[in-house]
Amino acid sequence: MDEYNNKDMDTDNEYQKTDMDSEGCGNAADNGYHSREEEMDGTERGYQVLGYENAARVRQEAGKKKYRFAKGFFCGVALTFAAVAAVIAAGLLMLYRSDLGVGFYSVSPQGGESAQEGGTFDLGAVEEKLSLLGMYIDQVYLYDYDPSYLAEGIYKGYMSALGDPYSVYYTAEEFQAMTETTEGSYYGIGVLVSQDMNTGLITVVRVFQNSPALEAGMEAGDIIYAVDGNEVTGQDLNTVVSQIKGEEGTTIPITVYRGETGEYLELDVERRRVEVDTVDYSMLEGQVGYIVIYEFDDPTAGQFRAAVANLEEEGMEALIVDVRDNPGGLVTSVVEIADELVPEGMIVYMENKAGERQEHYADGEYLDIPLALLINGESASASEILAGAVRDHQRGTLIGTNTYGKGIAQTIYPLGDGTALKLTTADYYTPSGENIHGKGIAPDIEVELDPNSEEDTQLKAAWEYLAGQQ
Repeated sequence: MDEYNNKDMDTDNEYQKTDMDSEGCGNAADNGYHSREEEMDGTERGYQVLGYENAARVRQEAGKKKYRFAKGFFCGVALTFAAVAAVIAAGLLMLYRSDLGVGFYSVSPQGGESAQEGGTFDLGAVEEKLSLLGMYIDQVYLYDYDPSYLAEGIYKGYMSALGDPYSVYYTAEEFQAMTETTEGSYYGIGVLVSQDMNTGLITVVRVFQNSPALEAGMEAGDIIYAVDGNEVTGQDLNTVVSQIKGEEGTTIPITVYRGETGEYLELDVERRRVEVDTVDYSMLEGQVGYIVIYEFDDPTAGQFRAAVANLEEEGMEALIVDVRDNPGGLVTSVVEIADELVPEGMIVYMENKAGERQEHYADGEYLDIPLALLINGESASASEILAGAVRDHQRGTLIGTNTYGKGIAQTIYPLGDGTALKLTTADYYTPSGENIHGKGIAPDIEVELDPNSEEDTQLKAAWEYLAGQQ
């Protein structure tokens, strides 16, 4: 979630508003044909080019001659299935990092033979079809190609066919980039991004101070339209992040759309080492502490505790925690922070398809001062875990607008060769047992942000509310 996310960005949108994309294979399909009519006309001509009279002879020839890259495709698919099957069969506790965080999740080998209700998956038919496609590509495709890219495309397409934008296949480069991001430092451009899963648009949420992106002129609110000349709308957020990251000192061209002016801007941004501060804080008038959490990553809980300690030294009497535009992140991180804010009891629980539950609890040692939590429509996943815990424990007041509504968790399975598989594996529930997926969490006090005001009207409302409580 930096060039993310949710959003766990774990949107959870994590959050991995992450939680938000329609998968890169869609773009490939859109660019593959000039027109539907031309595609269908070419079917008959294709047999003539190959020197066959009918489709049956084409298939017969394909069965006789296995093309090397087609074999590679099938082997790659089979190995991927084998790796996943081995993980599931072992029933291991696997590390998961999603738009909903990092933690351990028990994978049950009894988890359901009903997943393929439409029938069995015929790998033999897949191999035959790949051989047929391979013959066409080898004999009539106009351009050079890299067989390894085609193999990766099979894995991504297979996952995309689930119709779940949160379940994706990561190449080794993409998985490494995602891991680096959650650890708090990486070589990139210094922005936090989130993705709307309905539109596929990737928006810059925050531009870090002293970052290459800031120097290049990128602004919060910019929509990332293209990276290195390739449109990225609808691609998996972590895939786009991996494209933006790279070797220190190199430059990446990024096209952004700026809604305020209605123009597309071409920015050349240098990649440099970026240290991510996921928490900012300050003391407001009346001894009201103010802490902004931009995302929930590995260092976030420690940064939050340090901010609280410093504010307490300054005499803090009330606290505003701001998770607006926070796409989510790591579940372990948000649980640690919630533990600092709510009394003893449940923080969140998750339930998989086998009905198994994983529960997270607060130990009862918490910051017992008046609390307000700022939320909005871009507060997702891990942010909603915090909001749900604060609300259900009646620990503080939610102020702002309705949250995003991501109430599902993903598990990441490393596949042994540097690649990884992310699958939606569980629903999550607030302490009261509510699943907020698709509906979000409503504020206790609804306040819209006035776009025509230079003043942060939501922050002002939170401050006025707490001032009245003292």
